[in-house]
Amino acid sequence: MTLLLAFFIGFFGGLRALMAPAATAWAVYLGWLKLDGRLALIGSLASVAILTILALVELVADKLPQTPSRTAPPGLIARIVMGGLTGACIAAGDAQGVFLGALVGAFGGVVGCFAGYQARTRIVRALGTRDIYVALVEDLVTIAGSLWVVSRF
Repeated sequence: MTLLLAFFIGFFGGLRALMAPAATAWAVYLGWLKLDGRLALIGSLASVAILTILALVELVADKLPQTPSRTAPPGLIARIVMGGLTGACIAAGDAQGVFLGALVGAFGGVVGCFAGYQARTRIVRALGTRDIYVALVEDLVTIAGSLWVVSRF
């Protein structure tokens, strides 16, 4: 079950690169997810504040026309790294292998990145609606999904 949750947190990180780390940081800070060692630093007040601000900025930046595609190298790399980090945190929180959790989370980040891109573009095309409306729904799914994963502990 833990590796499935590591995949899901990575998946949601694939939709919005910084939402999953922000949710994970809050979970550690609030004591929902118990981490030791270096990974516990994600739950520090400074990390929570920085990741929350960055996640909120990402929610706005995603809607701007000049924002590059999530599948472009910088966005994809960020999603892989953040998926790996959050997957490692989820695995460590349940005393599982951190390395395996990181791999599963990174894989989830790749899947979320490409699946989210395909879903969003196809839904916009099928509904004939503006991208921002679908993007806002994607934001809600990402926030709710990330919070669901980190609240399982």
